[in-house]
Amino acid sequence: MKFHNLIWSLLISFLFVGSILAQKPVTTLITNANIFDGKSEQLITGQSVLVEGNLIKKIAPSIKAPKGAEVIDAKGATLTPGFIDAHTHLAWNLGVSEHFYAPLDYQYALNLAEAENTLMRGFTTIRDVGGQVVGTKRAIDEGYFPGPRIYSSCAAIGMTTGHGDFRAPSVAPRMMGGPSETEAETAGLVMFADGVPEVLTASRMQFRKGAHFLKLFVGGAVSGMYDPLDIAEYSMEELKAAVGEAERWNTYVAVHTYTDGSTRMAIEAGVKSLEHCNLLEEETVKLAAEKDVFISAQAALFMNPAPPSFTPAQVERQQMAKEGLDKLMKACKKYNAKVLFGTDMVASMESKKAQVTEFTLRKDWFTNAQILKQATSGNAEALELSGPRNPYPGKLGVIEEGAFADILLIKGNPLEKLEVLLEPEKNLLVIMKDGKVFKNIIK
Repeated sequence: MKFHNLIWSLLISFLFVGSILAQKPVTTLITNANIFDGKSEQLITGQSVLVEGNLIKKIAPSIKAPKGAEVIDAKGATLTPGFIDAHTHLAWNLGVSEHFYAPLDYQYALNLAEAENTLMRGFTTIRDVGGQVVGTKRAIDEGYFPGPRIYSSCAAIGMTTGHGDFRAPSVAPRMMGGPSETEAETAGLVMFADGVPEVLTASRMQFRKGAHFLKLFVGGAVSGMYDPLDIAEYSMEELKAAVGEAERWNTYVAVHTYTDGSTRMAIEAGVKSLEHCNLLEEETVKLAAEKDVFISAQAALFMNPAPPSFTPAQVERQQMAKEGLDKLMKACKKYNAKVLFGTDMVASMESKKAQVTEFTLRKDWFTNAQILKQATSGNAEALELSGPRNPYPGKLGVIEEGAFADILLIKGNPLEKLEVLLEPEKNLLVIMKDGKVFKNIIK
């Protein structure tokens, strides 16, 4: 009987899979669109885009609709690639102390809710640089919930008393008799590692969890409890251990850093992506540019009001970082550094609504076209650093034949007026990710 049931189960599974494979890919034709392709300075007017399955099949002034295709008349709206946010924390939707007490399944439910919010703001891809989101990613990829593509570092790796260490001063590290796992580690935000052997183990554990790259804290922090903004964290030996492990996995290391000393050390160790960097000297920006190291800068994090959960000390450090931002961005422009578009919105789902303000807050330093390139093809270039660990091998951040069909239709022209992106509910007319339409309010 058991064998009989097994045969029937296998047959049903085979027929189910076969029916899926036999289904024709969904075809969508978008007509009368003005295209920002992710790279050009000007719109390409009067174009049609044919999407077959999850890829852009054809781009031309006029395309005959295939039989059965869904046709969307853009009516002159601007068609762009889906936006990419290179610095997110999808799992950080609560204040620090709340994370320690909120049930994990509640936190994961918030992840899914915020994933949909993120997609509805036009971000079809995110790079998550510290948090437990691989399960969220899987649920989205399998079609159970709406949300962006996710590139994840899993937990960020940090040292005792460094960024991410929210333990009470009386709590000893585990090698000195402390708990084997802390609340922050249980929540998946950070993993503590001191010394080369622990850094190697922590790095390997992130890859065991499914990380696509590694994230290390190597400098002081705005939101930290014990680490002032001016300090350097991790030694050269520890940094090289993480970089070497990432290279053996054919991927890379991104680091949280603010100060010049910690950043130069990270560059010399072989790190490929520098997060924040507000307090850098010009020569270090020049060095990053010469070595093709990405600078993942943020404006919204520092120029918007601090989250309500921030302490007075954290607010003060946020102001210090804000004051260094202008110098950093000007140096990046001077040396043509590769600047990524990231937001780093944390601590509450309400504060994350300010994600879209990153577009307009960069206007003091960059043109509208430069900002849109950063949020599309520029960020996509950094995602490719994950090599064979890339969960979505293919073209992202561009409107090209053969690219993934991550597409937005926008009311107005963001090349002329970025402010249209501040109201995604009204001005994002169509949101398509992987060839599937998640929003269409064109009338």
